[in-house]
This record gives sequence, structure tokens and C-alpha cells, in this order.
Amino acid sequence: MKPITTTAELEAFCAKIKGQPFVAVDTEVMRETTYWPKLCLIQAATPDAEAVIDPLAEELDMGCFLDILRDETILKVFHAARQDVEIFNNLGAMPRPLFDTQVAGMAAGFGEQIAYDALVRQMLKIELDKSSRFTDWARRPLSDNQLTYALADVTHLARLYPMLRERLEREKRLAWVTDEMEGIIDPALYDVEPENAWKRLRPRRHTAKYLAIYRAVAAWRERTAQLRDQPRGRILKDEAIDELATQAPTDADGLDRLRSVPKGFSGSRFGPDLLAAVREALIDPEAYAPVIEKVRQSTSPAAGAVVELLKVLLKARAEEAGVASKLIATVSDLEQIANDDEAETAALKGWRREAFGEDALKLKRGELALVLDGARVRVVEVRRAPRAVAAS
Repeated sequence: MKPITTTAELEAFCAKIKGQPFVAVDTEVMRETTYWPKLCLIQAATPDAEAVIDPLAEELDMGCFLDILRDETILKVFHAARQDVEIFNNLGAMPRPLFDTQVAGMAAGFGEQIAYDALVRQMLKIELDKSSRFTDWARRPLSDNQLTYALADVTHLARLYPMLRERLEREKRLAWVTDEMEGIIDPALYDVEPENAWKRLRPRRHTAKYLAIYRAVAAWRERTAQLRDQPRGRILKDEAIDELATQAPTDADGLDRLRSVPKGFSGSRFGPDLLAAVREALIDPEAYAPVIEKVRQSTSPAAGAVVELLKVLLKARAEEAGVASKLIATVSDLEQIANDDEAETAALKGWRREAFGEDALKLKRGELALVLDGARVRVVEVRRAPRAVAAS
């Protein structure tokens, strides 16, 4: 098998894709030691054509394939699309419209975050050869076995998509998946602006001083990781950002006393710049600190018990619908619903409200009950006795 390595070959392949209703796409990426993911291979397939593209080839211009990804008349099919979408978004080619077969598998009842090989096994009755799974995809040349393994990720994907789509349409759940796709192609999800880096983390406090330092240190780490092309964790661990924001060190001695910061960090090339970022944030923390809207919490001591009841309800409704519960609601959603009937959570909007949210509110109001029927939990309506009329 020979990969596409020249612009002329790629243009000929892209000509076959144009006019097709969809193209299945996958990538092989190396990013263990870098900040920026290194795109090593692209696999693409339609019902009539398939190819492995070598983006590392010197004589290859990727332009025509990126145009395919931008073409909104062609649906792009991925499995577990987040990493692939990040890659192409960095190249200025957000793949839209998009269909993620992992999300579709969850909606179709194949379980939480089903793996590609498991989906192929269950739907196509094919066992994939995973012997090349841990290949160094940046090394050249690639063997026939490696290329065959890579191509299998899209040849079967091109067969899976029509089957999954038909199943979802039959069960009236295609809109569920379409709704999820909008989140996956939201550019904000792949924002690498250093000043926004704190949003990917979980600040533990809400004071202006803490948040200002938290934002500043997260931004410093992001810039440093980008410039050095190293993973964020290689520069500074997440827990160190929290400790820095809590302790607010402004000199080398204060930095060296922190337990989560590597020993001798203050004397490294990073130390002075990090301390400068902390001091800068402290000039006017009220102005620099991000505004975080606090989730309204209930003072009811029963909130924890309500969450546990909602978990049981969610499991029951998910099993009845034959859909992965994670697609309907998360634990965070349940906590918000337990505390607030009008919580701004996805579980109380759209199809999720119909599938679960309304029942969650009814359970809180005592209009539904959970009944153990053998090994199964049933959800039943509570019939309230009519009020007695007082004798005159």
C-alpha cells in the first residue's frame, strides 16, 4: 500500500470526494512530548474511494483536503472526534457539518464512550487487528501493516455511519446527536489563547486575589508551553497553579516553599518569569480577576439525598431508552437540579428535558416514586389522595 505523498495525488483523491454525501476521516497524531499535536497521518474514505495521506511528505500541499473539510455540503464522519477536530481547527479547517460515531453509539444504546473497535465488532461482526496501535507514526517509512491498520479506521467507519444514522432516524434520536455535534465544533472548545487558559481548570476559591493569580499563572504556563512546544504538565502541574494562587509568593524564597512546585524552580529559567506574572496580577487583582458566576446552592440538608435519588432515576430512564446515561446528564447536572428547579443546565433543555429533566423535577416535587421491582427500578406516578372537605 502506498500513501498519498504529492499534491497531484491528493488533488486527484479530493476530486473523488467532491459531490459525495459524506467522508469518513481519522488521524494519527503524536503529542506525548509536545504542546502542539503533530499530525502524522490522515485517513479518509467514502463509499467509493479511500486513501492514507502523509502530511509529513515534503511535496504535499494539504490545501485541497482542507477545503473538503470546510465544504459544508459534505458531512465529515469521525469516531471520538475531539482530537481530530482540534488538529484541523488549528489548521484553519473546522470540519463542519460533523457526525461523531462514538456519540451516535451512545445514543443508539452501545454504552458509555464506546471504542471504535468495539463498535465495529458489535455492528459489523469484524475483529480489528490492533497490533500496530502503539506505532511511532512520525517515523518513515511506514510498513504495509501500519498503513493497513490506519486505513481500517475509516473503511469500517464509512460502513458504520449509514447503519448508525438509519438506526437513530428509526428511533427518532438523530436530533440528539446533531445537538451534541454543535458542541464539538464550537471553536471556544479549542481556544488556545493564554489569557483564557484558566477556563479549562477548576479554581477552588472566588476571592479576587486568588483568581487574579490563578489566571495569571495559567496564562504564563500556556504561553511558555506554546513557545517551548512542551506539554503544559511539563512546565507546571495543575495543582501548583492552585497553590500559587493560594499562597501568592512574590519572591524566590516564597516560591521554593511551595510543595507542588519542583525543587529549585525559582532558580530555573522559568522562576523569574513566573514570579513576575504573580506580581503583575497583584497590582490590581480586582480588575484582572475573572468573573465566575457562582452556582446557586440550596441550604436544604436533603440536597445530597436528592442527588442520589436523581442518579437512580437517570439510570432507570437511560436503561428504558437504551441510551448511555452520560449522554443525558452528568453528576454536575444532577447536583444543579437538586439545588435549583430552574438551573441553567443542559439536562433541563431540549430533548434531555423530555427524556429526563421533567421527571427529575417531578421526583423532587413528590409526583414520581422509585419502586424496586425485583432487580429492576420502576418509576411510578404518585397519586395523591383528594383533600377532605371540611364539614360546615
